[in-house]
Amino acid sequence: MEAKIPSHALSNAPMDALARLRAAKLRPTRQRLALAQLLFEPGDHHVTAESLFDQAQAKDVRVSLATVYNTLHQFTAAGLLREVVVSSACTYFDTNVTDHHHFYFEDHHALIDIDGTKIDIRGLPKPPDGAKVSRVDVIIRLSQSN
Repeated sequence: MEAKIPSHALSNAPMDALARLRAAKLRPTRQRLALAQLLFEPGDHHVTAESLFDQAQAKDVRVSLATVYNTLHQFTAAGLLREVVVSSACTYFDTNVTDHHHFYFEDHHALIDIDGTKIDIRGLPKPPDGAKVSRVDVIIRLSQSN
């Protein structure tokens, strides 16, 4: 079950890493805090576990790749990140948790946000009894136009 955290912790407004962890009721361990700083202080962006691990290594943060994966999933469960699965072999984590969609450049493996109001989704089928639509994610896949 996803944790309910204050809306100010979900907005794109600047908030330091420690405040985000506290708002999400996550214990601010040294490793969580270091990874949160790498994730949230530059502003909204997309990372893979491997790219965040590389950033951590470059900043001399002593953390294993397994810890990076675990932390990303903890942050996602707490509502601090959004998981964007572009293929079975590639998952991104998005620091922008507001309603939006993505362009995905298949050639160079990059995501760009699309404002949620820029896509008009109509005609969704009725969900099965006992279910409701919680979110619709649109990923528009792009390749070079040559």
